[in-house]
Amino acid sequence: MVKWRPAIVLVCLVVTTQLAALIDADLRRPVLFTSLLLLDVIGAVCSFRAARHSPYPWAWRLIGLGRVSAVAAFVNLLWYVQQGAAVGYWLGIGLRSGMFALLAAATFTSRLTEIRGRGRAPYIAEILMVVAAGAMPAWYFVLGPAFGSGAPAPELARILAYVVGDLLLLTAVCALLLGGSVRHLLHPATGMVSGLALILVTDIVWNGFDVRGGIDPAAVWLLGLAMVSGSLLITLAPIALTIRGRDLARHNVRPAWSQRLVLVSLLAGAGTMIAVAIREDAMYPWGGLVICLFVMVAAVMVHMTASLRSTQALVVADPLTGLANRTGLEEAIAAALRRDGTVALLLIDLDDFKLINDAYGHAAGDTVLTEFGHHLRSSVRAGDTCARIGGDEFAVLLLDARAPELVAQRILGVAAANPVRLADDQVVIHASIGLTDSRPGDAAKDLLRRADLAMYAAKRAGTHTWTRHDPSMVDRRALDAALADELAGAAGRGELVVFYQPIVSLPTGAYAGVEALIRWNHPARGMVPPVDFIPAAERTGLIYDIGLWVLARACEELAPHQAYVSVNLSPRQLQRKSLVHDVLSVIRRTGLEPSRLVLEITESAIVDESAVGVLTELRDHGIRIAVDDFGTGYSSLHYLTRLPVDILKIDRSFVAELDGTATGSAIASAVIRLAQVLHLNTIAEGIETPAQAAELLNLGCHTGQGFLYSPPRPAGEVLNTLRNRSGATSPAHASSPTTPS
Repeated sequence: MVKWRPAIVLVCLVVTTQLAALIDADLRRPVLFTSLLLLDVIGAVCSFRAARHSPYPWAWRLIGLGRVSAVAAFVNLLWYVQQGAAVGYWLGIGLRSGMFALLAAATFTSRLTEIRGRGRAPYIAEILMVVAAGAMPAWYFVLGPAFGSGAPAPELARILAYVVGDLLLLTAVCALLLGGSVRHLLHPATGMVSGLALILVTDIVWNGFDVRGGIDPAAVWLLGLAMVSGSLLITLAPIALTIRGRDLARHNVRPAWSQRLVLVSLLAGAGTMIAVAIREDAMYPWGGLVICLFVMVAAVMVHMTASLRSTQALVVADPLTGLANRTGLEEAIAAALRRDGTVALLLIDLDDFKLINDAYGHAAGDTVLTEFGHHLRSSVRAGDTCARIGGDEFAVLLLDARAPELVAQRILGVAAANPVRLADDQVVIHASIGLTDSRPGDAAKDLLRRADLAMYAAKRAGTHTWTRHDPSMVDRRALDAALADELAGAAGRGELVVFYQPIVSLPTGAYAGVEALIRWNHPARGMVPPVDFIPAAERTGLIYDIGLWVLARACEELAPHQAYVSVNLSPRQLQRKSLVHDVLSVIRRTGLEPSRLVLEITESAIVDESAVGVLTELRDHGIRIAVDDFGTGYSSLHYLTRLPVDILKIDRSFVAELDGTATGSAIASAVIRLAQVLHLNTIAEGIETPAQAAELLNLGCHTGQGFLYSPPRPAGEVLNTLRNRSGATSPAHASSPTTPS
């Protein structure tokens, strides 16, 4: 209430002075003019102050200048009345008109900045309709009689200036109403609109009396009260804004009832024409009325044309993201193919989008879709087409694309580097991208089909990656769906088994640990490789239960031995809030020491903000963390330096390049040097020859696994070997995190 004290004092002061004017008729005009002058001065100061708190600072500055112009007009007109100076008269008339022009400019420009694209033309057309409808009675009732009365030029100039000022006030009111400013009664714009409308009505009535011989003294107080009240409301608007400390929000959502203003204006214009046609036979009214009607018809045509274009745009645009929709994409592809240029199509599907919807709600899902749409636009050129063609499915058409792989990698990188804040969480957007190039004779459906196959292959390969279409690709979705149905009961039927691949010390060949690898011994298909059924488990959510089953089995079988066991965690498992509790329960139940468990995660998991707390908590309990296949996907060194990671596993594709040359060892050497700088251990995967092992050892990597030492084997064989080998060591003995490995 203390903050509102200046506004309360101002209202009380106005009420007191108006009551005094009611009691004493001689005070009415002095009170009226003094009140308007003081309100303009206060309003100017408050408007300039409001500019510091509003997202529309220039609008409030223009309003402040308008109030200053009103004060200057009053001073010049007073000079004219007191001294008879003609200059003061013309300056006063001009400055008063300038006040209205500034108010109209402030309201109109503030709204126009919020209405973008195709919405501007209908907005301007609607304002013109209303103003033209208002100009018709102004012409008939004020301007026509004034010009026909033979009044002197100064008087005609005053009347014309006042009519123009009233039309500018009407423009200001329409700009705010049709621009969606008035959202509720407590908004500062509500007081502004109400005050402008009240001044508009009062000014019209006052000028009407003047034209017809002068104002009735009995009406002076009532009209003065209305004019002072309007000025008071305009003054209170910036005061309310300053007290709140901010404008309530940027707003461009117009209320439904504002549409009726345009309809009423059209009806009023037509009614005026009919009434004049019945009543008058003179020529003076028709010129202005016809001009106004012409403006209204032109505005209606502009509005209809813009609305038609907007309707056509909706056919080819996605309303949520503003990107093209499937129809728009197909039209863009067809147009690009007709030009015989080489184009590329990227089909993008967001990974685990359903989990976001389930966890945070559909409004959060819409936020993710909108943000990803922004990322797409920022990742491609202006001439390329971005589209949302399904729920969480996007596409990018690249014109004259020579390296679509770089664009795909850029999209993945931008998405991963810009997590979306949902509630108190930072959610990283992961995606799978399939890409294809155009071929001679292609139609839009051909590009979409090939890109779709490539995208599905990318999703099967893992999250947050891209795949180029290959002619050997076949549509495996029906087969994968059947496989997923059979996988649901595989563990209960005893069809899932755990194989182990030894992890050895390269200098001695001693077993440091083993990696647990799941296999599916299908009764009809035989041994199903993980690359076929793990993606199905990821998509259906079975991966969490299967992963816990593998963890429990591996911890139970390795508990009696010295070697450590490494178990893979999928990104989906990391998203489950109960993961830490479930892993610790398995460790307690099986008796495995936490230091002898290594959990392997992929690169796509380390850029997920939600994984940070989970991995940190696991590591606080003594469990070690390894990054699998390091260097093959998107990763950020920023994440790598702050996440609780102990081990980097060099991917087998880099090990296969080792040939004794600097070029062959470049990436493997870079990963090893990076690990040394970050005080991390390294494990090389896919070692197949003694030469590869020797080169890795020479580069500084002391631990590895591969067919050179042993392929993945059933548990019985590996566990027997562990019992018979006295050289088995714990992970701490195999590679200390404080020494290069």
